[in-house]
Amino acid sequence: MAPRPSRRHADLGPDFYDVVAPARFPRHVIRHRNQAWAARVGLDGLSDAEWVAHFGRFEPIEGSFPQPLALRYHGHQFRSYNPDLGDGRGFLFAQLHDLADGRLLDLGTKGSGQTPWSRFGDGRLTLKGGVREVLATTMLEALGVDTSKSFSLIETGEPLERHDEPSPARSAVLVRLGHSHIRIGSFQRLRALGREDNIRRLLDHTIRTYLPDLWRDDEAERACAFLAEVCRRVARTGAAWMAAGFVHGVLNTDNINVTGESFDYGPWRFAPVNDPAFTAAYFDETGLYAFGRQPEALAWNLARLAECLVPLAAPERLGTALDGLGPALQEAFAQAILRRLGLARPADDETLHALVGAFWAFLGQSRAPFEQVFFDWYGGLASAERAARSPAAAFYAGEGFARVRDLLPAFAPAAGLRLDHPYFAQAQPCTMLIDEVEALWAPIAESDDWSAYHAKMAAIAAMAEAYGTALRPA
Repeated sequence: MAPRPSRRHADLGPDFYDVVAPARFPRHVIRHRNQAWAARVGLDGLSDAEWVAHFGRFEPIEGSFPQPLALRYHGHQFRSYNPDLGDGRGFLFAQLHDLADGRLLDLGTKGSGQTPWSRFGDGRLTLKGGVREVLATTMLEALGVDTSKSFSLIETGEPLERHDEPSPARSAVLVRLGHSHIRIGSFQRLRALGREDNIRRLLDHTIRTYLPDLWRDDEAERACAFLAEVCRRVARTGAAWMAAGFVHGVLNTDNINVTGESFDYGPWRFAPVNDPAFTAAYFDETGLYAFGRQPEALAWNLARLAECLVPLAAPERLGTALDGLGPALQEAFAQAILRRLGLARPADDETLHALVGAFWAFLGQSRAPFEQVFFDWYGGLASAERAARSPAAAFYAGEGFARVRDLLPAFAPAAGLRLDHPYFAQAQPCTMLIDEVEALWAPIAESDDWSAYHAKMAAIAAMAEAYGTALRPA
């Protein structure tokens, strides 16, 4: 099908972005081409040369922006306000509609060159950083997390000096496909500048473009409905991270998308066990964004969004909308655990929450391998014999698992499970722990050997097929 391009973001006007030029790169080698998502936006028929032209040289997609837009925003970084942010090494390249459901999607970049917001940075991305983001998004998508998609990764042939990688590092440019790049920080910038008119403009643009069901003729009702929906969406993503054992690492307000999608992956990690203190970033010295503190971080960030909407609605009404976050998180977490265990919802919520609490407590107290446990018990008691043969079987024989086992008979397997898929004949699940990531990168760095990387991507694809999370065609 032919693509359906858009330039909707340009309707906001020049107060919201800067028109920029992409960097020119000496080399273009395609390292990742997301054909499944390319088909969903009508670009799967591009030749490799055309792919490079659009996503390496950033020649415009007909019908979308004639020049890229570097978006303007502020944000709290580790809870310190920074007014000097904005797209410093990326831009909004194009907008296209999902041909399956009509959603408007953004093609945004990382490593595409300097912009007015680059400060002292070179606007570039290392190839390792790009590979890490591809691995993160592909794994999260397979685990059912609402995430941006790594659409393209092209190696660009520049030697980069970096303090956190052996230098010179190889360079790349990444293109993400996502559902909006409007962040909490986009609203914060307007609040800091005292631009009530543009807060209103951004709110109305966001609702009309991405959340049309929220439209209310009354402005205060519109603002409160928007805040409540953002809370619900962010809660769903945060709960999905927890159920996936994922640590984003940098939950600054400029990294929280108001449509709720997870994006912008830097020092991410998957937790090997349920350890609330587990952190992803070496520079997170206080554990502000540790695994177990992610819901707290999201709540703090959403309170900053509420502050931005005070010119449009009374604080008390916004507070009521914000109060919905706690219940939304609890419900989303229960749903995420059920989905990860492949279980149908029981008739009463008391039984549901009893299982979720017992299961999470078992993971924390036993220190059983996180992903292995979900893999072993996918389908509940229907997988009991498989779990008994697991490398982690000893964990299930102790008293710590007794409460979980007592509750499982109340839960039927969810409809449509594929327990006969070859993935579940394996002894161990596909995982993405930090040692594995480094092992995938080592042969690429040493001898340009991508075989282990491609094998891991194939394993993730098999997992997605087994769990029913593989992308469906338009």
